[in-house]
Amino acid sequence: MKNSIVILLTGILMFSCNTNPEGFTLNGKLRGEIPDGTKVFLKKISENNQPIEVDTAITTNGDFKFTGKADIPELHYLFVEQLPGYTAVILENGDIQFNAERDSMGFAEISGTFQNDAFADYMEQSREISMQAQSIQQDMQAATGEAALALQDEFKELQEEYKNFELDYVKANPKALISALVLDRAIATKAVSLSEIEGIYDTMSEEIKNSPSGKKILEGIEKLKKSEEAEKNSSIGAVAPDFSGPNPEGEVIALKDVMGKVTLIDFWAGWCRPCRAENPNIVAVYNKYHDKGLNVLGVSLDRTDEAWKKAIEEDGLEWNHISNIAYFDDQIAKLYNVVAIPAAFLLDENGVIVAKNLRGPALEEKVAELLN
Repeated sequence: MKNSIVILLTGILMFSCNTNPEGFTLNGKLRGEIPDGTKVFLKKISENNQPIEVDTAITTNGDFKFTGKADIPELHYLFVEQLPGYTAVILENGDIQFNAERDSMGFAEISGTFQNDAFADYMEQSREISMQAQSIQQDMQAATGEAALALQDEFKELQEEYKNFELDYVKANPKALISALVLDRAIATKAVSLSEIEGIYDTMSEEIKNSPSGKKILEGIEKLKKSEEAEKNSSIGAVAPDFSGPNPEGEVIALKDVMGKVTLIDFWAGWCRPCRAENPNIVAVYNKYHDKGLNVLGVSLDRTDEAWKKAIEEDGLEWNHISNIAYFDDQIAKLYNVVAIPAAFLLDENGVIVAKNLRGPALEEKVAELLN
């Protein structure tokens, strides 16, 4: 009887220890002709978005092993020497099982821990929709007329289905790292509204929020907030936000100091071909209406001071110019939510934005209307 109790207690203790493993063991099996001594590389993506090597293992009869400790779940990648492709795996404390054919690394079977099981489940469902999409695309290449149009509609419906699948999966799996990865991609592609992203993020576990992917989501949310605020402040009907910057001579100029009856804020750069192509039109409008009250303030997103000044001289741009020589990191561009150039904002005498991105005859027509 005592022996039975001891065995029972020992089993309970062992089970308790295994439920909270202090480290991970990744047991790998590669099927096919794998020479002994083949290297398997464990990598992850750095903050600079570059793959960095974390560890290396050596195969014996196709078997390999990685061990370590994962404070938080984090996405890694397995590469095998001389083999094409790679496999994504989530490192977390516990026993992780990896099985793959030597020529099918992208279809490896990974299981054994919560995060990898969730990842595998997501991938299985995702592949089903992706295969349907590939089938439709193949049919579209051969289809014509009404059949082609019908397939296009079917493909659009499938795209919407995939978007809904991902959102539903994220909402149903707030503790899964793959949910954070999917949500981060949705932020990058602007596939989901800010309010919905915030709602989903709030339901995620603290472990996921503290992961690199979770922290990246929070950074994305903050950027979206700033972008929406900038979009609101630079929309038609809003008073243009004031700003200042150095001119080619190094003197600081503010928007409020160079306002006219009508003011054009022109975001451009010497390296931007569409900007340079539009410059002659702006020169013509400026020469025609400057004496009547039109002022122009050029905001350059050039990378170098030399290129900026050279473009001003070559194009004969005789109005005021400022630049922080910061490319798209320019704070003025961010203030106006400028993500592409040329970009232009036309202001009335009160500094209210009355039009955006007018070019060619449309610009002169609006300026003439405002000056009347």
